[in-house]
Amino acid sequence: MEQRTAHTTVEGLQRVEALLNYVSDKEEKPVTYMYTPPPGIPARTGRYAKFTVPIHDGRAILPHLSLDQQGFLLTRHETTVKNFYDEHEVRTVYYPEVERLIEKVTGAAKVLVFDHNVRCRPMAKRGENGAHEPVRLAHNDYTIKSGPQRVRDLLEADEAELRLTQRFAVMNVWRPIRGPVQETPLAVCDARSIAREDFVSTDLVYRDRIGEVYSLAFNPHHRWFYFPHMQTNEALFIKGFDSLDDGRARFTAHSAFDDPTSPPDAAARESIEARTLVFFAPEATAKR
Repeated sequence: MEQRTAHTTVEGLQRVEALLNYVSDKEEKPVTYMYTPPPGIPARTGRYAKFTVPIHDGRAILPHLSLDQQGFLLTRHETTVKNFYDEHEVRTVYYPEVERLIEKVTGAAKVLVFDHNVRCRPMAKRGENGAHEPVRLAHNDYTIKSGPQRVRDLLEADEAELRLTQRFAVMNVWRPIRGPVQETPLAVCDARSIAREDFVSTDLVYRDRIGEVYSLAFNPHHRWFYFPHMQTNEALFIKGFDSLDDGRARFTAHSAFDDPTSPPDAAARESIEARTLVFFAPEATAKR
């Protein structure tokens, strides 16, 4: 079970300097359409600004990373999936693999993988394999509102209300489809370095529902990390929501970025992220 709580420092860590996109207006609620909106409606609203930030090499502090402290951790995980662009294989083979992995790492009583995305910039531009482009915006995938709403959306009403009385989390498991990752790697922000007022609620408008995420406003205290040259047998856990508000990490901002050390001929990043609901037994919640 994941219990490491050591403090993380960035002193002496190797780092790169890179641009990250932050929301710059905390008064207006941004809106992003996840499909082509009706004529006259902008696909995205909100104002954003680029800031140069240090992004530290997290490999040097792997033993000190914790989902309850920083909100992310890296682990090794072998997969039997042959083709991550095969929707059926991902759902029937990879989903159960991820559920077992999260149960092992967190001690959860139940894990439900409910969605996934594959990302590759050239494929997305060509409309191939259902791929999306990497998201170059500092954000967290869930909010105080949308975390519990996902439970209600995905479970039967009676089970959902019961689960909502106990501790649960929403986590992403991110991994390369091809390695090593050199182009647009993923940066994650130490949850302890983010102030509550840094989060700006943002609507995601789908054809059948409206979701909500947090965009991130700039704060010079943010501590960013990445894991250079990630391979296909590595999985990055990112906690997007935790129902307990007791000082542990609840939200973990992240963003793709352009690595200035990436070679000019680096292959485009190909990755998959599985989105999961993670439920804990009542006795485990009480102990923690």
